[in-house]
Order: sequence, then C-alpha cells, then structure tokens
Amino acid sequence: MNLLLLIILTALKIVVFMVVFLTVIAYTVLMERKVLGFIQLRYGPNRVGPWGLLQPLADAIKLLFKEEFTPPGANKVLFTLAPIITAVTAFLPFAVIPFAKDILPQTITIYGQTIDLSAAGLNQGVIADINVGLLYVFAMGSLAVYGAVLGGWASNNKYSLLGGLRLAAQMVSYELALGLSVIGVLMLAGSLSLVQIVEAQKSMWFIVYQPVGFVIFLTAAFAECARTPFDLIECENELVAGYQTEYSSMKYGVFMLGEYAHIIVASAMCTTLFLGGWQGPFLPPIVWFTLKTFALVFFFIWVRGTFPRFRFDQLMKLGWKVLLPLALANIVVTAIVMVML
Repeated sequence: MNLLLLIILTALKIVVFMVVFLTVIAYTVLMERKVLGFIQLRYGPNRVGPWGLLQPLADAIKLLFKEEFTPPGANKVLFTLAPIITAVTAFLPFAVIPFAKDILPQTITIYGQTIDLSAAGLNQGVIADINVGLLYVFAMGSLAVYGAVLGGWASNNKYSLLGGLRLAAQMVSYELALGLSVIGVLMLAGSLSLVQIVEAQKSMWFIVYQPVGFVIFLTAAFAECARTPFDLIECENELVAGYQTEYSSMKYGVFMLGEYAHIIVASAMCTTLFLGGWQGPFLPPIVWFTLKTFALVFFFIWVRGTFPRFRFDQLMKLGWKVLLPLALANIVVTAIVMVML
C-alpha cells in the first residue's frame, strides 16, 4: 500500500474515533445526571433540546465563556499542563482496546485502485493491535496520577495539594490490586494482546473462570477513577473540591473530560478482559461491546447514587488488607487449577 495513503487512512480512522469518543463522553455526563436524577426522585436536565439532549452542548458553551482564573502564586505552566495530562492519558489507552472484530471490508477500491486494508490492519475494530496492549493500557493509566498531583501542587492551595497527595496514595495502593487481578486472565489467554484475550473468550467469558478477579478489578477501577465511594481526592466536606478547587472554565472542563474518559476506559477494559469483549450472538460485535461497556458505566453511576463515601483509612485498609491478599490468592488458586486440569 502507498505509504502516504496508509498515513491518510490511519489519520482518518483516528479522527473519526476521537469525534465519536468525545461525543460519547459528553453524553455519558448527561446519562449520569439523568440516572442520578431518577435515583434521587427528581428531574435531570430536560430543558435544552428535546428530553434535554442538547445539554452537553450548552455545558460546553458555558465552560468556554466562563472566566479563566489562575491563582496568584500558582505555577502557571504546570497549572495549565495538569488537566491536559489527565485528558491525554485517558484517551491514549483506547488506541489498543478492540471494540469489534472487523469494521471495514478487507479491500476497497478508490479510483480503480484496489487497496488491501487488512495488510495494515485498517479494517480491524481497533486503532492499533499491539502484542503488549495490556501493558500499554496500564502504563498510560499510571501516568494519569501526574495530572491531579501536578494540578494540586501547582494551584498554591493547601486543599488542592492534599487532594493531589491523597490521589497519589490511592493510585499506588489500588494499582497493585488492579494489576494482579488480571494475571489470572493472562494465564488463561496466554497473551498480552487485548485482541487475542477477547478471541480466547469465544467459548466462555473469563468472568466464569475469574469471578474474584472480576470483582477485584472492578473495585480497584472505582478507586483508580476516583469515583464514589472512593472519591476522597475531591471530598467537598474536607477539601472543598480537592485538586480541582482552583480550576475554572475549560481547564476544569478538560479535567472532567479526563475523568469521564477514565470511566469509559475502565468499563471497556473490564468488558474486554472479563465479559468477552465484542463476543455475543445475533447482534453485531460493536453493538455487544457498546452494550456491555455502558452497562458497566451505568453501574459506576448507580454506585455513586447509592453508597456513601469511605473514610480515607477505610479506603487504604481495603486496598492493602483485603484486595491485595485476595488478588494474590486468586493467582495461586488459578495456577493450581490450571496445573490440575
């Protein structure tokens, strides 16, 4: 395939994905507000457009025109860079998450020239199928902590700094359990490629073989995304809003963009690793992937509207004294069962 054409088609695939992904994030925010309204016996947004469907557009316009504020004494470079780090590290993992088997035909014809899309993997339902996809996702997820920590430190605000430090401790504690929870999946699939992990679940989803790993992964994902009941980093009754206290306008909007992108990535990873990814009968693969992912996104929202926030000591005890030993025990049991069978 012509190199220039390959670059153009790859760039077009990325642009289309980004447009769709940003739209999905915007409507995930609306979904959360609607679901929380239903849980709390009140109306969600319903004024802007039919059924409130234009509310995300109104929110974006509001954030664009709000006053931009940087606190006196803040490190302006890091203060501006922090939300960008949070958003970018949330977007990058989706480059290797497969959302369908094939979304385009293997070959297309343009102006009489036949182009083999399968040779470069452009027909696949994933931007880049790399053989260490899982390691790549964990690497990008580990970098996300720098956004909040830098934002908290650069704000020249003690509440923001405490929120950033809380997040650093929380991420370190729960990344161990999160990483160990997927070892059983890797042992069953025999690969770090997310595409091969999904294909290994063709006959049976890994949640059947790894129910403990699934529960640990999902619980740790709540903590990694700093969602209720693990949202101690922005605890309003203690820290005003934590690391976000001094942020306004689009800087705050980009932080929110990163937060909801992390929720979707965590749900998509859980779907890929434990729920068979795009696998399912009758419906198209991309529909199955979307349904499973947004069922988990709904679960994130449902938990937020149901459970109270933990204390910080409870959060740390759960990570170190419960989830970590359980994850290690799950690896040992999985290894014993695989050897015996």
